[in-house]
Amino acid sequence: MSAPDTFGDVRVTTHRNGDDLLSAGLGLRGLTGTSTAFAQPTSPTPAELRRRAIQSSWKGIADLGPLGGFGTLYGQVPDVPGREYTAFATLSGARASHRVLAQVPDDFDHAQRCLVVTASSGSRGIYGAIALAGGWGLPRGCAVAYTDKGAGAGYFDTADRTGVALDGTRAKAGEASLEFERQDAPHDAGIAVKHAHSGDNPEADWGRHVLQAARFGLAMLDRAFPEEAPFTPENTRIIATGLSNGGGAVLRAAGDDTDGMLAAVVALEPNIHVEGHGRPFYDYATEAALLLPAALAAREFDGVPFARVGAVSPPAWALRGAALRAHGRLKAFMPGPQADEALAMLRASGWDDDALKVGASSTSLDLWRAVTAAYASAYMRRPAGAMPCGFSYRAQHVGAIAGPAEAIIRAAWWAEGSGVPPGAGVILAGGTDFSLDPTLPGHLSLRDLWTGQGEDGVSLRAGVAATVATRPRAALPILIVHGAQDGLIPVAFSSEPYVKWLRASGRSPVFWKVPYAQHFDSFLAFPDFGDGHVPLLPYGYAALDRAWAHLMEGRALPEDAAVRDTRPRGAGPLTAEALALPRT
Repeated sequence: MSAPDTFGDVRVTTHRNGDDLLSAGLGLRGLTGTSTAFAQPTSPTPAELRRRAIQSSWKGIADLGPLGGFGTLYGQVPDVPGREYTAFATLSGARASHRVLAQVPDDFDHAQRCLVVTASSGSRGIYGAIALAGGWGLPRGCAVAYTDKGAGAGYFDTADRTGVALDGTRAKAGEASLEFERQDAPHDAGIAVKHAHSGDNPEADWGRHVLQAARFGLAMLDRAFPEEAPFTPENTRIIATGLSNGGGAVLRAAGDDTDGMLAAVVALEPNIHVEGHGRPFYDYATEAALLLPAALAAREFDGVPFARVGAVSPPAWALRGAALRAHGRLKAFMPGPQADEALAMLRASGWDDDALKVGASSTSLDLWRAVTAAYASAYMRRPAGAMPCGFSYRAQHVGAIAGPAEAIIRAAWWAEGSGVPPGAGVILAGGTDFSLDPTLPGHLSLRDLWTGQGEDGVSLRAGVAATVATRPRAALPILIVHGAQDGLIPVAFSSEPYVKWLRASGRSPVFWKVPYAQHFDSFLAFPDFGDGHVPLLPYGYAALDRAWAHLMEGRALPEDAAVRDTRPRGAGPLTAEALALPRT
């Protein structure tokens, strides 16, 4: 049986009359606009913070732009009145609490009881999966239960000992229950971030987080409709869905679901790996962080978005090749051969050219360094002030001097932070030098944690080993949707080996590998980048539709080959012909 759940006080709020569950009253047009304003920028209200958190979560996941097709070809943002129930929860054996949330629409379908359970993508906060789980489930009359799975932007400032209260506002430790705090951290340790510094290695418990959120959702349905209680997996269909890390979390929940809670699982671009199959994220991300900048100088990347400034390779690419040669990581002497050698090394370790070309975006935007620094700290259970490789998170000072603008920025951390700095007024410090390739020391150190034999390397690899997936029960419907051109979580390292592993053990997952889809739908607004791709979210909605039809109508699950005729969006608006969504 599952371990007993521990939930703190539940905060209940109603959202009607211009403040709904799905968009906080903004609607599709408001979600696409500039960040919503705070009446008093240094002390926003809980309602203002919630509205901005929902808006930033939508914009961080979905392509809501005029060319993207949301609201016309797929998806909708209707007004969905209802109630929210939120609490801090703790897993058995964990040091830190995390946040759970249940949204119960007024139009909950009592005849076909449904609870969608989800985990935030990346390291985002509690609304991080609203564009997928909320966008599909709430208009259908399903309740939706969310977990931040031990991540989120409940940042704790070790200098003034403030963190984030249950309502999203900042408060002093000891004066309110906080989403995350490290009272043992030195006052000069900078900003403590839950994913990186909780000491729990949250990824090891992703599946438990999802299942706990499902139990919380059922309990809140009991509270919302006491005359119909109890809500149980036997009388309420529970569909788990998530994207990226959230997709990995729901697949992990499928393996951990020994009680048979879940009725179906739909995972988009999941960060998932199994022992002896594929590669764990930390391995290929630190490899790409080190080698891909050098490889991007190769001729193969001419004309690739993010790989060139105009028609010319950024000097940083050639500098990385020279620096790797100086450190004995490359053998070639000249820039061209160095780029070719780095590219050959990536290809030899399993990277295909499509993933590498799209991976140029993560390289150009410095995403590899941001995520691997946080993950290393989490895997090694390091506190703030003792991150590996000399990294730390610090509040960003305007002109290197603390001032009034800081109070405005930190007030919005919970609503705008991604859960993995830099961003929202928090910088990633350390791991650099004064050379022409200043971030290389950090990249080398992070990579050596994976490949080295020292005590720190052993600790990190043990943390990664704790995150492997286990097999779900044979009868559980599982649908996996992954972009063929994913450059952050390449399908060859994650979904494909996972599906092969499941099938070798007699499971029958549905696998849609979507041509021209990559990892970040929100990146499709970048010039020249969106032209060559299609969004992945509509295929996630379609897969959820198929799971629903299977559960509620008894229809057969779709086949893998349903995604055939997708083509790039092109320079104009997305069309139904380009999407070529699987037929019903």
